[in-house]
Amino acid sequence: MPMRDQWVRSGEIELAVRVRGVENRPTVVLVHGYPDTGAMWDEVAERLSGRFRVVVYDVRGAGASGVPADPLDYRLDALMGDLEAVLDGVGADEPVHLVGHDWGSVQGWEAVIGDRLRGRVASFTSISGPDRRHMARWARESVRSGPRGVAEVLGQVRRSVYMPVLMTPWAGEAAARVLAAGFGRVMRLREGADPRSGHPAGTLAADARNGLGLYRANMGRRADVRGRADARGRADVGGRAVTDRGAATLGDGRTDVPVQLIVPVKDRYGSQALLLSARGPVERLYVRRAPAGHWVARSHPDLVARWISEFADHIEGAPETPAIAHARAAGVPGKDFGGDLVVITGAGSGIGRATAHAFAAAGARVVVADIDEGAAKRTVEEIQAADGEAHAYGVDVADAEAMERFADHVHDTHGVPDVVVNNAGIAIAGSLLETSEEEWNRIRSINLDGMYRGSRLFGRLMVARGEWGHIVNISSMAAYLPSADMPAYGATKAAVLQMTESLRLDLDRYGIGVSAVCPGVIDTPIVGRTRFVGMPPGVETELRAWIVQASERRGFPPEKVARAILRAVRQDRPVVLVTAEARLWRALSRVSPTANRALARFGRRAGDRFLTGMERPQD
Repeated sequence: MPMRDQWVRSGEIELAVRVRGVENRPTVVLVHGYPDTGAMWDEVAERLSGRFRVVVYDVRGAGASGVPADPLDYRLDALMGDLEAVLDGVGADEPVHLVGHDWGSVQGWEAVIGDRLRGRVASFTSISGPDRRHMARWARESVRSGPRGVAEVLGQVRRSVYMPVLMTPWAGEAAARVLAAGFGRVMRLREGADPRSGHPAGTLAADARNGLGLYRANMGRRADVRGRADARGRADVGGRAVTDRGAATLGDGRTDVPVQLIVPVKDRYGSQALLLSARGPVERLYVRRAPAGHWVARSHPDLVARWISEFADHIEGAPETPAIAHARAAGVPGKDFGGDLVVITGAGSGIGRATAHAFAAAGARVVVADIDEGAAKRTVEEIQAADGEAHAYGVDVADAEAMERFADHVHDTHGVPDVVVNNAGIAIAGSLLETSEEEWNRIRSINLDGMYRGSRLFGRLMVARGEWGHIVNISSMAAYLPSADMPAYGATKAAVLQMTESLRLDLDRYGIGVSAVCPGVIDTPIVGRTRFVGMPPGVETELRAWIVQASERRGFPPEKVARAILRAVRQDRPVVLVTAEARLWRALSRVSPTANRALARFGRRAGDRFLTGMERPQD
């Protein structure tokens, strides 16, 4: 498409601006972050230029743009002045669609929250750059919520450990040199984006050094008090009032501009919880999860350009598409899985049923699958009674053709699942010597083959879609706890655990998460349905009743497992051990396999004594 370069003056700074695309079409403005230049957007800009007028510029201190004489003249109010000058310089008379990445996103938030550019921004797409007001609110509320919230904040602190280094004199300059030297390699190895002409820029070393001013001028107490004070001793820094004593009032970060969040699920610098911190303050919020790292615009330009186009079209008046409706539902506060499609097998009872309820309560559309279609329908009725959305389907996961039909039905009727929970399973107890071919085939075909089919069929759909997704396979602590009484069950669950770990490595390149969940001793119907081989009928009945009573006394409900499954998806955990015994046996199996086997033998002898008592004739 036609392209022109021009210069725009903002105070003492000359800004290098590039305009391409179709005149008399809505304008999209792309703002880069640190340590990039406008060339970072080349692939996205080229894809957008067929339908929009696209404006890209090098921010002050980067690329071809001028460098301020004051190394701290990177305050957000100065950056807002640059953006305003660019809009004026390119003749943006109508509100523009603003897109920002990293520090460019931080600038975008300032533009849509403050008053300076009010009325000039039609929509804002934020990529990996949270607003400082939202960030402060999220940290405060997370810490107050309890230990898990504190852990989330500490996890983000770990991701942000580089920031104090960049803010420190001498250390920041040294870090900038290291960053410039290794930036191309990081892009290739960690982001999946090969260096190409223009990115990284030839000016990278100077850009990395100059850009330290972004951190030093806008973060910390010195940044809060910096600004031009008026006659009353107050300063306006980035749209907020600051006294000369440094008392900043950030506000709640509300805006009436519609905002789209593109959240790279593999971002190494911002956790999903932080990047989603705009939920709540932003009334018209749309959320998209991208299967990528921080530089998603470089690694997945087709996806980013498509999402920007869809969002801009909708704001310009196009009807709401299913994808936009999904993104809008995902932006609702308190609904972590808003609009997501979740498929759960074995969801007519137990852990599957509890998981279906939990996902529905979190805003998901749930497909409840079970071999007992009546049980699936009862779960659906319960969810619908609680104002959730759910759909029933009867399927035997051991039937390969039936699973093919199930996957086709889900895709054709509801779309590609965002989350799949392969939960369906059975239990068989008794010596392996007494386990028949029929019984072995049955437990393998459900516990292992069923999870293989669910992972393969739905995993293929997720990969073909090219967006975020997650697969959860329910394993067991029997996967790493040897037992003479449950060898068939333990073998299938060990295979599930290994298959899941391997599948996680396979799907990581597509940005699709995979988790194995090992619950432990849970009070679920599977206990009462356990098949005992090689035992007289009377002993089997008594033993089943005893095990049911023991699990009831343990008192660990399936709802707690469901919450762990949701956490596994949110946090992209590889293996989740739910109960204390599951964690204990896992640790023991790793630290001392010999002790693990010894305790298993002790349990075997205790079981033998128990069975001997059952088989003894009663008076």
